[in-house]
Amino acid sequence: MSSNVGLTTPRGSGTSGYVQRNLSQLKPRDNFAPYPKYYESMKHRQRKPDKDILNHDRLREIEVKVFDLRDKLEDEGVEEEEIELQTSALRKKLTAGDDASSKPDRKGQFKPHQVHELAAAKIEESEKLRKALGIGQDYEEGSHWKKQEERLRDGVGDRELEKKRER
Repeated sequence: MSSNVGLTTPRGSGTSGYVQRNLSQLKPRDNFAPYPKYYESMKHRQRKPDKDILNHDRLREIEVKVFDLRDKLEDEGVEEEEIELQTSALRKKLTAGDDASSKPDRKGQFKPHQVHELAAAKIEESEKLRKALGIGQDYEEGSHWKKQEERLRDGVGDRELEKKRER
């Protein structure tokens, strides 16, 4: 055997003599932590949509509709000047009337590659929920617990607060 690989003699072992490592055995981790050590890394950060990509997709949808009209008019045999007038009129109508805030809620209608549209819809949904629940824009997650810790540090316990409320 070369370089101490395998059995010294494969006779009677029922194998070819080649020995492999057991790759299915997991090695224990020395620095395993079930949760992040820093609270800041645990905070949820909402994905911000890219306004340029959203605008590009909106303009692309408009151009698709204009092209469909052009194709339909060409099949009908309309003159080129009339086609240009109708397509430019449609383009102006769609660009003037299309506003991102006037779109209906269509969060479930996005395709997997439309991550920016999905992020914008999620932000709108979160904003509606925040307004419905009466949560201020300056709300910080966990602020109630921070206020409670400050009261305990200042020496004001729960019993003292209850006495003040009773008066």
